[in-house]
Amino acid sequence: MKKILHTPVTAADLEGIKVGDVIYLSGHIVTCRDVAHRRLIEYGRELPIDIDGGAIFHAGPIVRKVDEDQYEMVAIGPTTSMRMEKFEKEFIRQTGVKVIVGKGGMGQGTVEGCQQYKAIHCVFPAGCAVLAATQVEEIEGQEWMDLGMPETLWLCRVEEFGPLVVSIDTHGNNLFEANKVEFNRRKDEQIEKISKEVRFIK
Repeated sequence: MKKILHTPVTAADLEGIKVGDVIYLSGHIVTCRDVAHRRLIEYGRELPIDIDGGAIFHAGPIVRKVDEDQYEMVAIGPTTSMRMEKFEKEFIRQTGVKVIVGKGGMGQGTVEGCQQYKAIHCVFPAGCAVLAATQVEEIEGQEWMDLGMPETLWLCRVEEFGPLVVSIDTHGNNLFEANKVEFNRRKDEQIEKISKEVRFIK
């Protein structure tokens, strides 16, 4: 069965979601990356968009102006989430965000934030920026445009945005870290096996 989350998202909505699950998001998602995180956490500037129960996308989109105050999405690919790691736990606490979307994994601070404040981190497939743009039905607003196009907070209405692979759930699980353990175990087994076969090489 296709799992679709609708914003606003509640803690109860996330309870049954586990790492490795593939989900989709309908409702609203806000692009929010490095500088926006820094403004909130380091400079104490309140976000101009309410994302309590909402979703953010670690992304630097390309948008096109179509009217006086109207824009359309051209491409919206995920950016590396780990760049936001030092801010994310406190960001989750302060904003009440429930779904964080980006590229790659995140660390222990985000794991703790997701577990304590009931949020999840998901990965959007890299290299699919144009596909993602087709899932943005409308850009309904934009804030902090002084930061430039990539760092602006773009409020997007989406329908079944995804696929999103859950990498951190509300139960303290981190898919990327678990995979590292398993991959290293497999690597060590293969190294031992190969070493026996090539021991004659000097």
